[in-house]
Amino acid sequence: MSLKSDLYTIVFGTDTKAGKQFDIVLLWLILTSVLVVMLESVPEWGLRYAYNFQMLEYTLTFLFSVEYILRLLISPKPLKYVFSFWGIIDLLSILPTYLSLIFTGYHYLLVIRIFRLLRVFRILKLARFNKEAIILLQALKASAYKISVFLVSVLAITVFVGAIMYVIEGGEKSFTSIPQSIY
Repeated sequence: MSLKSDLYTIVFGTDTKAGKQFDIVLLWLILTSVLVVMLESVPEWGLRYAYNFQMLEYTLTFLFSVEYILRLLISPKPLKYVFSFWGIIDLLSILPTYLSLIFTGYHYLLVIRIFRLLRVFRILKLARFNKEAIILLQALKASAYKISVFLVSVLAITVFVGAIMYVIEGGEKSFTSIPQSIY
């Protein structure tokens, strides 16, 4: 076997032990990346740990860039991967960091940084290869009615409690309308 076919088996093959290990490492990197974006959005932490978040972002973007380039190099049809759903998601997940180096304006970054959250969709890519995920999906489908009744009940209770808060605390800063009271 050649190095390219070995790498293809690891990167694209989820049936092998090495492929599963690669997916697990990738999953942890994705979760870390999403966590960094979430924690950075907390104003106090975003200011206090801005340098740490930025270094983590650069490191993770570098690793995701290496993975993306590797997928392009070992794919039998690179253009097919580039224009596939997952190829576009992978590209959009690394692009904001590179664009933030070019566009330093605050307004640009607000729009561009939203694409970082698309990394969470990469988790879904791993789930389709996992037997446990298939079992979970079957259980969710079987329980769809019960889950929807539960969610509707929670929504009704939330609206009811929000309306009560509006009536009780109406006129206060935080309770200027029923939707605001629900929030």
